Amino acid sequence: MKILVLNSGSSSIKYKLFDISKKKALVAGIADRIGETGSSIKHTLLSAESKEKTTTIKEPLPDHQSGLSKIADLLFDKELGILKSSNEIVAVGHRVVHGGEKFSRPVVVDNGILEDLYKISHLAPLHNPANLKGIEVASQVFPDAKQIAVFDTAFHQTMPDYVFHYAIPETYYKDDGLRVYGFHGTSHQYVSKAAARYCDIPTGEFNAISIHLGNGCSMSAIKGGKSIDTTMGLTPLGGLIMGTRSGDIDPSLILLLGKNHNMTFDEVDRLLNKESGLKGLTGSNDFRDVISKYDRKDAAAILAVEMYVYRIRKYIGAYAVVLGHLDAIIFTAGVGENSALIREKISEGLQIIQTQLDNEKNKNKATGIKELQSTESKVKILVVPTNEELEIAEQVSELLIAKNN
Repeated sequence: MKILVLNSGSSSIKYKLFDISKKKALVAGIADRIGETGSSIKHTLLSAESKEKTTTIKEPLPDHQSGLSKIADLLFDKELGILKSSNEIVAVGHRVVHGGEKFSRPVVVDNGILEDLYKISHLAPLHNPANLKGIEVASQVFPDAKQIAVFDTAFHQTMPDYVFHYAIPETYYKDDGLRVYGFHGTSHQYVSKAAARYCDIPTGEFNAISIHLGNGCSMSAIKGGKSIDTTMGLTPLGGLIMGTRSGDIDPSLILLLGKNHNMTFDEVDRLLNKESGLKGLTGSNDFRDVISKYDRKDAAAILAVEMYVYRIRKYIGAYAVVLGHLDAIIFTAGVGENSALIREKISEGLQIIQTQLDNEKNKNKATGIKELQSTESKVKILVVPTNEELEIAEQVSELLIAKNN
């Protein structure tokens, strides 16, 4: 059973084809700069004797229809593809950033569902319209496959009401849906399940703090395998300091920027989402650049790293109290998986929650799931590589099986 996973952005389509019965990716790629000059597709065949074969094709891709049509051509190509007929793909799984309150699990998309999703696009105006465009185009390119939406917000729908409500008049929640939703749910769900299996603890009994550190950053408090709190809120702006996002601020800062600098809401939105975080503090949102400056004793980079780490440590303390019992702290995503320095600094002083890092294990560059805790630690410290595409494919598979039974 083959499942194609798509992540459609405003100017790109990331894709990965799975043989889900083997939990194996066969093809991966990205169509980039759609609707712009210099558009291209990077297409990687993963199944040829475990050796990757990458081909880059540069040609105009004026819209998502042409981009996905070209991807389909590559999947059926005799040399670069893996498919012989379109009915080999039973479903296309789509990453949809925001599902609002209505969608707490994957759903087969029909016209009614699509209409409902467009109605909540105001909650994620930079992401959802592009995600939904991908569904519309895929239904034309792969008409025999079921189109299934998997939501970044779904994993966090188990948060209690006293966690997801804001302390504002209730009408804004009832009429406008203003509440905490959380994001990166697919990643948090994948790594928490993988960590529970690794620790040989039933998922329903597993307590963990999941720390997703990439250009976007978030944390989740996971109790009994379910999210009970998360750092992002109504949008992906809240919580941790990120590549270009500010994370938590005093809301009055927005008012003062408007009054003192005559900034419009759009200008403030751009400042906090695109020009803040590590970029605002150091001039770069690339964590490798920040660490390079940090190593050279650059004062701005040192301040940025200390702020970045402190915010994460503060949430670890809060979530440890909320969870009561903690089985593991999980690091994942680009920075979480690869930066020994950041893991070390975050782990300093965690003995108060019976957690201690082994610095030599932390420097080990082995692949797969890694244990980093010392022998004295009561809580495991794990690096778990995330695989959001596989999680989407597995959720699609589970939905199809449930519907066939």
